Amino acid sequence: MITNLSLSNSVISRFVAELRDTNIQKDRLRFRRNMERIGEIFAYEISKTFDYEIEEVETPLGIADAAVQQDTVVLATILRAGLPMHAGMLNYLDDSKNAFVSAYRKHHKDGTFEIEVQYVSCPDLEDTTLIICDPMLATGASIDLTIKALLEYGTPEKIHIVTAISSVDGLEFIKRNHPDADIWVAALDEELTAKSYIVPGLGDAGDLSFGEKVQE
Repeated sequence: MITNLSLSNSVISRFVAELRDTNIQKDRLRFRRNMERIGEIFAYEISKTFDYEIEEVETPLGIADAAVQQDTVVLATILRAGLPMHAGMLNYLDDSKNAFVSAYRKHHKDGTFEIEVQYVSCPDLEDTTLIICDPMLATGASIDLTIKALLEYGTPEKIHIVTAISSVDGLEFIKRNHPDADIWVAALDEELTAKSYIVPGLGDAGDLSFGEKVQE
């Protein structure tokens, strides 16, 4: 299933617009906060798909019935760009377990690149609801390798993939390679450049959140 939140009008459209705006991007705090708020909205929307059971809750004046989430949730993200969105999701799904993956583009002199996974920190994923967030889904290669790395830690009952902006090509790639995963996007862009950057996109989400890096 693919859920594109831009197909209906909501406040998330303003947050995405501000993420793209070159003038507002100069404020790193606001950029991070907008990513965080988008993560909060996704967490709320995804929570509607969880399993719930009615449990009794004791109040100072009596007993109330409450629908309580039954899913064991693991929130995963790709360092470093995914941290603000991950924090937003964790604001709402605050009892979740967490996983972190270091995956980056290793560029070659001929202009090509490959995705390299260097580090994984992950709890047991068996029978969990795994939610993987990354601000940008360009080619889909990073998410693909991240899923494969995480599945070494168990088989989740359900996988959700969350991204602020996806390319059409990246979305189709993930659909083909992970057909059972639910994909959530805040905006879908048509163009992917020869160097695999999304257009119009927003630029480098990691640099905009945390400052430009020096990388060979």
